[in-house]
Amino acid sequence: MMQRTRRDVLRLAMWSGPRNISTAFMRSWGNREDTLVDDEPFYAHYLEHTGLDHPGREEIIATHERDWRRVVDALSARLPEGVRILYQKQMAHHLLPHMGREWLATMTHAFLIRDPRPMLASLGEKLGEFDLLATGLPQQVEIFDHVVRTRGHVPPVVDAADLLAAPEPILRALCAALDVPFSERMLSWPAGPRATDGVWAIHWYDRVIRSTGFESPAEAAPRKIEGRLAEMEELCRPMYDKLREHRLRA
Repeated sequence: MMQRTRRDVLRLAMWSGPRNISTAFMRSWGNREDTLVDDEPFYAHYLEHTGLDHPGREEIIATHERDWRRVVDALSARLPEGVRILYQKQMAHHLLPHMGREWLATMTHAFLIRDPRPMLASLGEKLGEFDLLATGLPQQVEIFDHVVRTRGHVPPVVDAADLLAAPEPILRALCAALDVPFSERMLSWPAGPRATDGVWAIHWYDRVIRSTGFESPAEAAPRKIEGRLAEMEELCRPMYDKLREHRLRA
């Protein structure tokens, strides 16, 4: 973990994959009085560079910053008075191979993971066809290994199922690992959209916009997947298990 003084800010890159509870987690942090959130800052660059046809693609590219270097500069910029935490909802698959990795040294890193089976089922419903890289798991492992290698410590890992089952204990454990005070405000928030939501919210955030807190687990009976999704689960499972071994516990 980066050493910080009281005057320093925590620039927290929370690396997730798609169809996780990453937006609810962003709501949780964004409800703190000392925190500013940044919603998927590399998404426009990702879409422009890959050419992928995601919902709202043209509007995303037209509205948000497309140059990844300028995004990095913005993530490193001076924060408004009173803001001590910059929470970045980072999608791991948005970190493309050509993008520099030097800037990672200026951030504190943590990881949000989800069991591959329900994640793949949900992603299939949204995108139809996709490849392994679109799950974000290979990139999460790459970033995790990079942090361990360069920082000499294991960064915090949160499993979405654990967080949904016991929000307060897991949030307290994460805050302790990051050396920031826990806030009760992280447990619930007002329903509705946020000015900090990306323009893609209309396509992806319908459930979160109605939410006022972390919802009860809904994965007790894992969805059945078959065919290419079942084959992909076999590839995802070892990567998920590697990260899950280090998950925070209540």
